[in-house]
Amino acid sequence: MSTASGASRDDHPVQAPGALLLCRAHPEAVGPAAQLLRERMLLAGAGSEWSVLVPEGRPWRDGAEPVDRVLTGWATALAVGAPWPVLALWWDTDRSGFTLASGFRRTVGYEWLANGTPVGEDEAMRTFAARLDLDPVLDMQALEPLTQPDPAADAHARVTGLLAVLTRAGMLLPAGIEPGRSADRLRAAVRIRPDAEQIEWTGWRAAVGAELDAVESGGLGPWLRGPRARTLAVTQLAVGLPLTAWGVRRHSGGWIVFGAVLVLRGALGLAYDHLRAYD
Repeated sequence: MSTASGASRDDHPVQAPGALLLCRAHPEAVGPAAQLLRERMLLAGAGSEWSVLVPEGRPWRDGAEPVDRVLTGWATALAVGAPWPVLALWWDTDRSGFTLASGFRRTVGYEWLANGTPVGEDEAMRTFAARLDLDPVLDMQALEPLTQPDPAADAHARVTGLLAVLTRAGMLLPAGIEPGRSADRLRAAVRIRPDAEQIEWTGWRAAVGAELDAVESGGLGPWLRGPRARTLAVTQLAVGLPLTAWGVRRHSGGWIVFGAVLVLRGALGLAYDHLRAYD
């Protein structure tokens, strides 16, 4: 029996845990920010205004943390201080779901059990649509069934339905990138694309330089100076330091990364003039 999203409960069984990060920005803006996560990922375009990051998934492969917790930390770290939102899609043998991060605002998310049972609040889906500037009538009409019981829709079908709505917002995933696939299959599908780019850690100096170049090329360089910029930088440090400490105590790699990125961007904001003086 087919569902509104065009998939059935038995068509796409959930396999190994996997995840995608969808950024509403061009790859050249996403790459420098993604490097700060210190994780190996593949980056490619996903439509005219979107990019997709496919991580190797070592944290959840090694059993250190659940995939949803890792992805929430990564999405938040990518989105904080960036002018574009980040949507994390994740799945494992028991559940599938998403987390939307946008600036310093509280993340919003929703999830479904493997059999498609909704586990979330309707308000979260409405907030999701509003933050992505989706059509409040047509798109919400398509999103609302995802929050209602449907015995014919499993978790895969739910996430596929969510992605179908985003295609109207310009998002177009590369061929072979589908929810429910393992990290290896997802990476194999992206690797063959001519625009695929390997993202990996190359050291703090290179990462900071790339971040500066990305910010300035986007026309935001002047905003890194002045009272507002200093206030933002101090706030990032004040939030990032305790978050990093909390992540260390909880052995949470995702939140350690989030705190570290906040600390880096706060320090970068305070030291912007000094760093540029030595270029």
